[in-house]
Amino acid sequence: MGRWEPGARERLVVAAVDLFTEQGYDATTVAQIALRAGVTKSTFFRHFPDKRELLVAGQETLSRLLAEGIAEAPGNASPLEAIGAGLERASSAMGSMNREFAPRLKAAVAASAELQERDALKRVSLAAAMTTALVARGVPDSTAAIAGELGVLAFKRGYAEWSEGDRDGKDELAHYTLAALDELRAASASLG
Repeated sequence: MGRWEPGARERLVVAAVDLFTEQGYDATTVAQIALRAGVTKSTFFRHFPDKRELLVAGQETLSRLLAEGIAEAPGNASPLEAIGAGLERASSAMGSMNREFAPRLKAAVAASAELQERDALKRVSLAAAMTTALVARGVPDSTAAIAGELGVLAFKRGYAEWSEGDRDGKDELAHYTLAALDELRAASASLG
């Protein structure tokens, strides 16, 4: 087992999701995940406190990228335009590996109530990051909260469409998340 091999964190996530899909979340142990990833159990615990945390492996980075994009949006950008800048920044960090991995992750989450709970907490955290970034721009709390929630919904919808779409397509994730945000903007305007 390669104790200090690069990419251990990514291999652990892939191994875990594959095992969760194959045999279920509850039946999968940390030892099995480590073995499948080609690392030791202690390497697993250097990267993750427990197997639940594998689902949110990139959450901090995603939250940071969303917030940076919002912060760097032009000063005259509306709250949803700033959210769009955040979505564009975060989406640019996701590539073909994320696209290929998405269906397996979706299946693993769908099969486990515990993973569904972690996924819901991840969405709350992403909305909070966007809301905080908007408030820092001077957007009122309630407006920032609504925009942050719309941002999460746009990301979720865009990511689902992108990951389920044409694998040979060259469209980037940002295309899908921004289109989803536009749809949500139009839908919210029709609420009156």
